[in-house]
Amino acid sequence: MLPLRSVPSERAPGVPEPEELWEAEMERLRCSGVPVRGLPYAMMDKRLIWQLREPAGVQTLRWQRWQRRRQTVERRLREAAQRLARGLGLWEAALYEIGGLFGTGIRSYFTFLRFLLLLNLLSLLLTASFVLLPLAWLRPPDPGPALNLTLQCPGSCQSQPGVLRFHNQLWHVLTGRAFTNTYLFYGAYRVGPESSSVYSIRLAYLLSPLACLLLCFCGTLRRMVKGLPQKTLLGQGYQAPLSAKVFSSWDFCIRVQEAAIIKKHEISNEFKVELEEGRRFQLMQQQTRAQRACHLLSYLRVNILIGLLVVGAISAIFWATKYSQDNKEESLFLLLQYLPPGVIALVNFLGPLLFTFLVQLENYPPNTEVNLTLMWCVVLKLASLGMFSFSLGQTILCIGRDKTSCESYGYNACDYQCWENSVGEELYKLSIFNFLLTVAFAFLVTLPRRLLVDQFSGRFWAWLEREEFLVPKNVLDIVAGQTITWMGLFYCPLLPLLNSVFLFLTFYIKKYTLLKNSRASSRPFRASSSTFFFQLVLLLGLLLAAVPLGYVVSSIHSSWDCGLFTNYSAPWQVVPELVALGLPPIGQRALHYLGSHAFSFPLLIMLSLVLTVCISQTQANARAIHRLRKQLVWQVQEKWHLVEDLSRLLPEPGPSDSPGPKSPASQASCPRSFCPGFPCPGSPGARAPPPGPSVVDAAGLRSTCPGPHGTPASARRFRFPSVAEL
Repeated sequence: MLPLRSVPSERAPGVPEPEELWEAEMERLRCSGVPVRGLPYAMMDKRLIWQLREPAGVQTLRWQRWQRRRQTVERRLREAAQRLARGLGLWEAALYEIGGLFGTGIRSYFTFLRFLLLLNLLSLLLTASFVLLPLAWLRPPDPGPALNLTLQCPGSCQSQPGVLRFHNQLWHVLTGRAFTNTYLFYGAYRVGPESSSVYSIRLAYLLSPLACLLLCFCGTLRRMVKGLPQKTLLGQGYQAPLSAKVFSSWDFCIRVQEAAIIKKHEISNEFKVELEEGRRFQLMQQQTRAQRACHLLSYLRVNILIGLLVVGAISAIFWATKYSQDNKEESLFLLLQYLPPGVIALVNFLGPLLFTFLVQLENYPPNTEVNLTLMWCVVLKLASLGMFSFSLGQTILCIGRDKTSCESYGYNACDYQCWENSVGEELYKLSIFNFLLTVAFAFLVTLPRRLLVDQFSGRFWAWLEREEFLVPKNVLDIVAGQTITWMGLFYCPLLPLLNSVFLFLTFYIKKYTLLKNSRASSRPFRASSSTFFFQLVLLLGLLLAAVPLGYVVSSIHSSWDCGLFTNYSAPWQVVPELVALGLPPIGQRALHYLGSHAFSFPLLIMLSLVLTVCISQTQANARAIHRLRKQLVWQVQEKWHLVEDLSRLLPEPGPSDSPGPKSPASQASCPRSFCPGFPCPGSPGARAPPPGPSVVDAAGLRSTCPGPHGTPASARRFRFPSVAEL
């Protein structure tokens, strides 16, 4: 703390009195807008400054005191709520253990799984609050009997005897037919006309999925921007020095042996990530133009081959879905119901293996091999779901097909009287199959493999070893499940509840697999990069789910004999009807203008201006960062010049001063780096090494202290050790 009291001393002529300095300083502090809390003075002096800043009016003083007390209470309550949320957070202890033992990259997968669980619970809360509770509380009038439509269909396609012959309740639960008449599916929601109800269940049912998708998009985008890698913004040259992490990473408050072990693993994993990234950056810088050209041609060849495999895989999914829907009355219908999910699972299992094999034939670097395989795995996973959705639309909604029932009713009414329930059942089966596949793979593949590897010894078992816990593969699996949930928000409103249960169980299954049956990935992941990749894939899945839903809501005719929108040409038609019933003519004209093309041009101009401002601000921030980095380099250079001048002015130690403890002057002759690591930005370049041995510090760097004859030592070229050397 800096004392404000002046100390009497001898003054030169013309120097102000201490009392004058004291008064000037007090006046400056009174008029300053710097908060008292941030001033570097003692508490007694802060109270004096606070009293000087108080106004003269008593009423104003009381009001300001009350404002400050309120702000202080709010800040303390906010901090207490944050501490309570961290203490009661879901899986905090498990996440801490996983992050310490296996690194922040693997921990980010489990954190992402928790984030998806919160998104599903939020979607379930919206649906229950705006649809289920009003439906149970208001008890809307009975809509009356369903319409008795006489369908002109070729043959007897209305009955499904293949389904009615089987009464296995377990199989009905797995296929969703046991919940057809419940609120799990669209067909069970029935209300009367809009004019006879106070609260519009139809509008709430229509807007709930759209609100869920919007909230999930905002939450994902916020998390994605928050987890942006800093090196992408600041550049590869701007990195934290390793020596700073060596001497400042340990937590000296640790008193438990288990916590100390976890902290050691965490620090070791951080060093592995840093060194691996530095080594990859050096390898990229050492490539010549000819090598880059050869790699580019190799990339094109491999990408073409993998692209052909992806086209074949999605074609197989299309034909499997079409065959399953066209043969609903066969005796093997029960087995055909899970044909599309089985083909999708087979494609997503064999695809990455083939991709990895083709990439390994080219002898790519490990980083390039993983990134290329991961990119095509994302394409295959999302394309398979997109093709499954398109094949359902072509079979049920006759997209691109000509059928008599489609011309009359807008969908294949002969085979699917309630087509929303049929789509919901398909997505329900796909979600169930994905979870069962996760359980089966964990306990029927990974667990026996670990038991066999631990039980037997030999060259084959050493080669087989435990399964590697691949973070990208597991992320793609849960992203696929979340995409299926988003696709079924309109057809199966309670699907988020089912997916929440699956995610909750998946966390413990994956935790058991990681701790007991698997080994950590050989390629370390940085948490920020992993989080950015997770959110990017999740946004692609959200877009894949939102496009078909928007098309169905706005353009496809609803079923005639089930659901909320039986009398509407499209579900969105309920919005104009409610606007006409509930808003005055002025409000109707305003909404009509907002939905017209005349409003799109001002909106486009406004968005262009906002985008221009954002781009300009981003460029200004980049220039500011560049100037600050230059200023940092100049400051470090200035410090180095001062250190060199100081080392020349200080006397050098003589031969007689070598034994015994050194004096402060001799210790000061060996200047220390002002940067916690090496090389520093703006530090002197390499110099000629001295003939004698050099001193190496803890980070493996040659010391820059002058030698015994005043000759400064040079910095040895830093080599990033590999992960195996750690």
